[in-house]
Amino acid sequence: MTGPLLWPDYATPDDLAAIEAVRLETRGLPESTYALLARAATLWPDRTALTVLPDATRWHEPLRRTFADLLADVHRYANLLHDLGVRRNDAVALMSPNCAELITATLAAQLAGIAAPLGGGLSRQHLAELLRRSGARVLVTAGPDLAPTTWDTAQALARDGLLDAILVLRPTGAAGAPEPLPAIDGVHIGYLGELAAARDPSAFTGDPPRSADLAAMFHTGGTTGAPKLAAHTHANEVTDAWMLAASNLFDQESVVFAALPLFHVNALVVTLLAPLFKGQTAVWAGPLGYRDPALYGQFWKIVEHYRIGAMSAVPTVYATLAQSPVDADISSLRCPMVGAAPLPAAVRDSFQAHTGATLIEGYGLTEGTCASARSFPDVARPRSVGQRLPYQRVRVVATDGTWADVPAGEKGLLAISGPTVFPGYVTDRDENGPVLDGLGKLVDGWLDTGDLARIDEAGFVYLAGRAKDLIIRGGHNIDPATVEDALLAHPQVTAASAVGRPDVHAGEVPVAYVTLASGATVTEEELCAWARERVPDRAAAPRTVTVLDELPVTAVGKLYKLGLRTDAARRELRSALGEVAGVHDIEATIEGSSIVATVNIHPSAEDAVKAILGRYAIEWRLVVMS
Repeated sequence: MTGPLLWPDYATPDDLAAIEAVRLETRGLPESTYALLARAATLWPDRTALTVLPDATRWHEPLRRTFADLLADVHRYANLLHDLGVRRNDAVALMSPNCAELITATLAAQLAGIAAPLGGGLSRQHLAELLRRSGARVLVTAGPDLAPTTWDTAQALARDGLLDAILVLRPTGAAGAPEPLPAIDGVHIGYLGELAAARDPSAFTGDPPRSADLAAMFHTGGTTGAPKLAAHTHANEVTDAWMLAASNLFDQESVVFAALPLFHVNALVVTLLAPLFKGQTAVWAGPLGYRDPALYGQFWKIVEHYRIGAMSAVPTVYATLAQSPVDADISSLRCPMVGAAPLPAAVRDSFQAHTGATLIEGYGLTEGTCASARSFPDVARPRSVGQRLPYQRVRVVATDGTWADVPAGEKGLLAISGPTVFPGYVTDRDENGPVLDGLGKLVDGWLDTGDLARIDEAGFVYLAGRAKDLIIRGGHNIDPATVEDALLAHPQVTAASAVGRPDVHAGEVPVAYVTLASGATVTEEELCAWARERVPDRAAAPRTVTVLDELPVTAVGKLYKLGLRTDAARRELRSALGEVAGVHDIEATIEGSSIVATVNIHPSAEDAVKAILGRYAIEWRLVVMS
């Protein structure tokens, strides 16, 4: 279906009521992510679906696949998985930086079974637990010429008896004979492209998925144990992708830029599935994505060359781009989307002034599939993350566990319901497949987001802090408890608290504060090394550990993390601005639930200080003194 039922008018917040006057079930959404791809291949077989860059420096040498090519490749890969014994309730693990083969393999895993993307930075212990919990015995992974460290981890997991098959990926556009692969007893190992080449490209030999079947298991940022595995149904993913694609901002000519890793839901839903609805081309960055420093020197040329119309990134990406000289025609960029972390006004204003493009803020979480709210470029709602998406419901409830609604406009715990709310976490596996449990996050169909917020009369959401003080590093959620537990295991540490410190590349990075036992001799550097060896996720290793006489607490004795975050921000900015002449003083203060940096400067330092502060995703102000 391609008519008005599938594509309602969705240009302003006022359109929401008319959209929801039509039942979602009558809109004719595809049954599954596979049906969505097959539809695109039928409607636009010869149109380019994927343009994949080998890396940032070779952006003019892409690999291109049409929608028909992509469907044929997905059939080949899925048929290989089927031949390896993967069935509807079986998970296929995928652990690799982005490349052309990973995109195809992710869709194929959802066709043959259930995709279970893994972040290669997790510890072997956590990866092993996620494999056990998901039941995945087949791993699609980066090979030695794509990501050597990931490849070493994959071999170690196989030698531990956790895998039956390893399907190896090569870099995008790789030429020449691949490196020979080792033999591991009892494990089928081979290059995915070679093994799948002879499989039938015309159809899938197994049973196609239905809407209620599981499509994926995405690991969350983690708690004190291994990261949780959030399950998504095909209906979850297709519906959320449609809610984004339905916007009038998207059309067939809007090329989408994709650079977030595919183990994040945003990469899958926003930049892979949503473009399939209208036959949009997606340009995928190299394996490092936004983490590649070389990308920013080429970015505006890439936008001009490929006529990029939409992109999705975290605030720190836009903070960096706001400092990158615009050396190309970027008039095609109409829909730069931002999410995964709060967007500081300074970043929004500097990016928009620098580029002329209005940032479109959004909000979502893995347990809500991906997106639950979006803003509108022509409707100003300062500090709002947007209006709820069609057919989703939002409410604010008391934080005391009663789930009682709070009065309109007041702050409380944000809850979401609707067709994108996940069915639960994968806690185990039995003879029927994955075992799901809401683990207290689901109450009568409502999802506890863990975020504090208020909602206005038009359904616009205003976040007011993080209920669990998560540290968000480049869109990756880090539970402070993972850092704190590691430090508390040291015999000389008596208390520990981890918070996020502003960072120009990742938005925030974890840092820790500790108190020590009387007579302790351990140094801050030794504690850093201790934590690095013990945190289960490399991304969670603290950059610094600071020893204090006591940790700050509130009047009722609760640990005051906002005070520590303020101290971390002050320390970072003092270091960043330490060599700039004319900087008199730097302070960080708490205003509401936000941290605001104030820098007192001489007029001669204004340009240099603005250039440095503009790279951080924080609020700041300058006080110019003579």
